[in-house]
Amino acid sequence: MNALVAPEPLPATLDPEKTALLARLADGLAPEQLYWVAAWSAARAGQVQRGVAPLESPAADVAAARLTILYGSQTGNAKRLAEALAGRSESGGLPVRLVRADAYSHRELARETQLLIVISTQGDGEPPDDARGLVEFLLGKRAPRLPGLHYAVLGLGDSSYPQFCEVGRQLDARLAALGATRLAPLGEADVDIDQVAVPWAARALEQARERLGRAEPPVVRAATVHALPARGAYSREKPFAATVLANQRIVSRESERAVHHLELSLEGSGLRYAPGDAVGIRPTQPPALVEQWLQALHLDGTQEVTHDGRTLPLAQWLGRERELTRLSRAFVAAHAAASGDADLMRVLRKEHAASFAQLLASHQPIDLLRRYRAAWPAEALVAALRPLTPRLYSIASSPRAVGEDEVHLTVARVAYEAFGMPHWGAASAFLAATGEDASLPVFIEPNERFRLPAEDRRDIIMIGPGTGVAPFRAFVQDRRESGARGRNWLFFGNRHFTRDFLYQVEWQEALKSRALHRLDLAFSRDGAHKTYVQHRLRERGRELYAWLEGGAHLYVCGDASHMAKDVHAALLDIAVAHGGHSADTAREWLADLLTQGRYAHDVY
Repeated sequence: MNALVAPEPLPATLDPEKTALLARLADGLAPEQLYWVAAWSAARAGQVQRGVAPLESPAADVAAARLTILYGSQTGNAKRLAEALAGRSESGGLPVRLVRADAYSHRELARETQLLIVISTQGDGEPPDDARGLVEFLLGKRAPRLPGLHYAVLGLGDSSYPQFCEVGRQLDARLAALGATRLAPLGEADVDIDQVAVPWAARALEQARERLGRAEPPVVRAATVHALPARGAYSREKPFAATVLANQRIVSRESERAVHHLELSLEGSGLRYAPGDAVGIRPTQPPALVEQWLQALHLDGTQEVTHDGRTLPLAQWLGRERELTRLSRAFVAAHAAASGDADLMRVLRKEHAASFAQLLASHQPIDLLRRYRAAWPAEALVAALRPLTPRLYSIASSPRAVGEDEVHLTVARVAYEAFGMPHWGAASAFLAATGEDASLPVFIEPNERFRLPAEDRRDIIMIGPGTGVAPFRAFVQDRRESGARGRNWLFFGNRHFTRDFLYQVEWQEALKSRALHRLDLAFSRDGAHKTYVQHRLRERGRELYAWLEGGAHLYVCGDASHMAKDVHAALLDIAVAHGGHSADTAREWLADLLTQGRYAHDVY
């Protein structure tokens, strides 16, 4: 497959923001389509100079002859699937355009004839940041009737959350309500994505090929329709063994939660990253947790178990291959059937959604095994459990500061008591216990929606309580090393000043050197009343609003379930109090910041 050659930098005719917008709009266009755009733009420029109407666009003819694939992705899964789908489409002879949701013009929708959507659901039924505008448009009053559209939706989610694949469900139902016809039923993929995605893609592409009259792929094609990015030697599927250079606890011994700073070597990997990206870790779960499972089910860890053509000892299946710390609807249903417990069966019913959500939030699978006893044969257990997925950690370093062959992480160790027994996180305990000179299986997960501004004169506002401060350490390092002209303002919070002030000395030095211009702190347990970062935002509301009106970029990193929502509510209040907005226009103002790429989230 041909790869596109990186273009020469554009002349300074366009400012950096317009240049970035042009690049986004051109992403995924075929060479012949780019030539058409160039010719149309030149013709239009000539007509504008002469004061005549622009040429009519042949977009309807183009749309009728191609397959459009839209994706909305927060962590990269939907993007990877969409890229693979585009590659499979073009290798089968289908003209295809691959477009990220925020680069798609809503006006084009009425002209589309064949459309595939791959979209994830975040947290409590929220769309990914890059698809918020598209979802709002489709669900809103301005969405057009679509009687000529044939479509299919693949939703990605995690059934350990109550609103599993909610965004995919909404879009699938809405497109049907607008008069469109399904190419394939809605696909709802859990973390074992391929189990649903592979058959869904086969059916959707077969139907699209029939609709476009491309039964057989051509023997020779003059040009590729979509150029996929080149893959490095190491990836999610083939992680790199990164040597641990340092592993240091960075909170006091009195802190309720251990937080570690890790430094890893990427030397020899060819992996490259930018501030805002994440490192993916393929963890080994705590041996004590595996032993809990074996004891609860009276199983032998040395027993050989064959599943999907692979044979491993049961203990290895449980420790490295299967999800042991997150409940899913599928496993709750399977365990309810195995135990025959009426209460557990009842909580799965739609009318008990709140109770089910509480169960997912408060229990690990081991808690169900102890509470609702059932016999699980080893083979059936391995088949019922979901695959263990990589864990992503925001990168806490800039390659400008630490070198391209080194990367830093900030990891809070998850360990707590519940139901009279110790509980652990799948990856954090593994990382915290890894000594220097050991190796960790890692890959880089790009996050294109969480990047520093293209214009270094832009101010940035960073909101990162707890380990959410990690990417902002990278941001400040990068802006310092690059000599960026914009100001940097950090809001940080944690429980106690003396116990939990992550990277305290670095922030103090950054303030002195003017690499950091403002620092606002919120330590929730140090006063008579709990104070969080959203309270500090409101206190600094007038100045914060002025920064944003002056073009600043706003970043939020950390807890999705509470903090991010509370920060969002505080920003709405600030727009009303200091910007003269109504509640409705405040929401529009924030949505516009998001669309511009000036309000970015990295939440989990």
